Amino acid sequence: MSTSVIKINAITVPEDSGDQLGQRFAAHQDSMAGTAGFQGFELLQPTDGRNQWLVVTRWDSEEDYQNWRDSQDFKTSHGEHDGEPKRKPVGMSSELWSYQVAVTG
Repeated sequence: MSTSVIKINAITVPEDSGDQLGQRFAAHQDSMAGTAGFQGFELLQPTDGRNQWLVVTRWDSEEDYQNWRDSQDFKTSHGEHDGEPKRKPVGMSSELWSYQVAVTG
């Protein structure tokens, strides 16, 4: 069984900005098509009053993920152009978590 590399970006947003984060992801949900090693993503919206949204991505390998992180596509999708941000981020902070599947049911 091949296991996926899972990256979870926990993004803390201001109380009234979650919908804006969702809209940005919806507008660019097809932008990862054709990215080597990318299996898919989910944007998880909190339902318990938290203001931390989770972006869960699955990758074939750590190398595929790192190649994407180092790419111009990553910079462009995160609002950078020639090293300069071109739009204000929605999130106040983020934290990257890394996992692999240990058991499936």
